[in-house]
Amino acid sequence: METSVNPKAPMPATIAATTPRTSTVTRTLRILGLVLWLLGLAIPSLFPPAWITIGGIFAIYSIVALSQDIVLGRAGMYDMGHAVFFGVGAYTSAILSLSFNWPILWTVPVAVVLSAALGAILSAPIVKLRGDYLLVVTIGFNAIFVLAMQNNVFGITGGADGLFGVSGPTLFGQTFGSQSDLFYLNWVVLAIVLWLMRNLDRSALGRTFRYIKYDELAATTLGVNARNYKVAAFALAAGIAGLAGTLFAMQLSAVSPGSFQFTDSVVLFAIVLVGGQASVPGVLLGTAMMFVVPQIFTDLAQYRYLAFGIAMILVMILRPQGIWPARKGAL
Repeated sequence: METSVNPKAPMPATIAATTPRTSTVTRTLRILGLVLWLLGLAIPSLFPPAWITIGGIFAIYSIVALSQDIVLGRAGMYDMGHAVFFGVGAYTSAILSLSFNWPILWTVPVAVVLSAALGAILSAPIVKLRGDYLLVVTIGFNAIFVLAMQNNVFGITGGADGLFGVSGPTLFGQTFGSQSDLFYLNWVVLAIVLWLMRNLDRSALGRTFRYIKYDELAATTLGVNARNYKVAAFALAAGIAGLAGTLFAMQLSAVSPGSFQFTDSVVLFAIVLVGGQASVPGVLLGTAMMFVVPQIFTDLAQYRYLAFGIAMILVMILRPQGIWPARKGAL
């Protein structure tokens, strides 16, 4: 069966209406995004160390949330075990670096490929499931992963305590060891992922994801092998999450099962729903609400899950498309 989409083929109205179109608003938003990213480069010079660390964590979780949005917001699949791929990337880099003395940068492609391969393998038999059935299965994957890491699988994961001592990368003789160095690294990788997301939305692959999400039956009649594309969505999202996992391991100099619990998958899922599915600005806004805003109200930071839960309920009632829903022609 043909597995590609003819871009000139007619599309159902519900699908055609979601095809991105270049517009003045879109270009303005992209320019604004670039300006904000450039302003972010000044964070290490203007803010105290604590905020530099928060900025680095925001960049990492933005990358993971964007990868979650590929599966949920673009391909329309309920994945509530996405922290698994985040953890696989982190553990892969930590194990190769600490147990096999690999330079941390050499571990990055391995972490990405291994996470993407696991995403494809795990999703292949389950992508035909719909809605809550798929959601329950991915929850199971998350539980299995955490239990395996806690039980020190193969004797290399460190058990419940995890692994410690992951160092920053060395590039051209310069070691990225300080929080400022790691912030710049995370910020640059975030820019690369944002560029990838922009090009995904403009590509045939991104359009096909949307066709499947909005009308899988119609997409199938156009020659789309929905199963293959769903597996591709999982693999792509898992690879990007694995990349973020490597950055996470370097940021904290450690990895442990507690960082990749089911609650972390729930947070990623909620970020996309609250911010806006298939909306890059929405996902970034949702991530900021979860990881940056609580730091402004330090005394209330422990209640961030409560506040975020209330926000999610209100958004679902008052603005079900999210705080910043996707616009025609916009990321």
